[in-house]
Amino acid sequence: MHNSSSPGPYRPGVDAADLALILEQTPAEVWQALRGQHLFLTGGTGFIGSWLLEGLLWAERQLGLGLRLTVLSRRPDAFRARAPHLASHPAVRLLQGDVRDLAQEHGRYDIVLHAATDVVAPAAEPLATYHDIVAGAEQTLALARRCGAGRYLLTSSGAVYGVQPPGLTHVDEDYRGAPDPAQAGSAYGQGKRIAEWLVACEQQRQPALETRIARCFAFVGPYMALDAQFAIGNFIRDARRGDPIRVGGDGTPFRSYLYAADLVVWLLTILVLGDRRPYNVGAGQEISIAGLAREVSAALGGGAEVRIAGAPSGAPASYYVPSVARAAGLGLRQYTSLADAIARTAAWTTPHSGES
Repeated sequence: MHNSSSPGPYRPGVDAADLALILEQTPAEVWQALRGQHLFLTGGTGFIGSWLLEGLLWAERQLGLGLRLTVLSRRPDAFRARAPHLASHPAVRLLQGDVRDLAQEHGRYDIVLHAATDVVAPAAEPLATYHDIVAGAEQTLALARRCGAGRYLLTSSGAVYGVQPPGLTHVDEDYRGAPDPAQAGSAYGQGKRIAEWLVACEQQRQPALETRIARCFAFVGPYMALDAQFAIGNFIRDARRGDPIRVGGDGTPFRSYLYAADLVVWLLTILVLGDRRPYNVGAGQEISIAGLAREVSAALGGGAEVRIAGAPSGAPASYYVPSVARAAGLGLRQYTSLADAIARTAAWTTPHSGES
């Protein structure tokens, strides 16, 4: 492993209104607790990690927190090319390495944020997916132990619940469902369940370590890939191109989407003010996939035609929607409407991702 960083001017890569929301909605005691801290961040070059960096560096600029951020990356040069304003910030140190092998890292860190949580493509090898997730949790927990960290955050996933049964529209953290072990494709959820169990073991081993678990659902915002397997990104891409918005199935499944700036507020608040129970992180307001397609069309001017491929099957609609009552107990809520979230994401794509 080696590290590299070079100073440079900091100009945020997202809208100032989003950064203002993060600064204003994150409780003052959270910023105070982060003052002077050295954070180790995995997944810092992905969607969640990039947003955490945007929010933290903006707070550093506005509040003078004295933060130090070590960001693990397998390809730091690619990150420098994609987000030079983050990679070159004086508070940021890029560390080349793999989250599956951190044995050689012996720095001193106050907080370990394990945000390497990108959902893998359907064609991915299940065993490799599972082992990557579990190894990442093992290695980051060992690092937290070795470096004397006081706080640790795991970004887990709503996939730990498995398929929500018919009639359960909003799943809460006490639901005891699980991914189907007979399905090889459940590797992601299986891996995240074991990662959470490893956190529980570490709590027992290190009572002084303040561990937190954020079960992340679905999000939308700048930095998200519009050509991946996420319906909302595909819909925004198609509408921006002037193409019809194509819904592959019958449009009846229900999902919910939290905006990325809201997500940063939630994660930082849970990190500092939460307790050791898992927290669902996502929007509690559900919308069908067909309704989402129409919402995207409306948010972007209403000109995109919505085409639904399948006829309704008559089966009960499936849900992947969290109950967010536990997070609400921390004062957290959805700050950005879905329509605004879609519009802001679409507006960001043209100068940053080549979409037209």
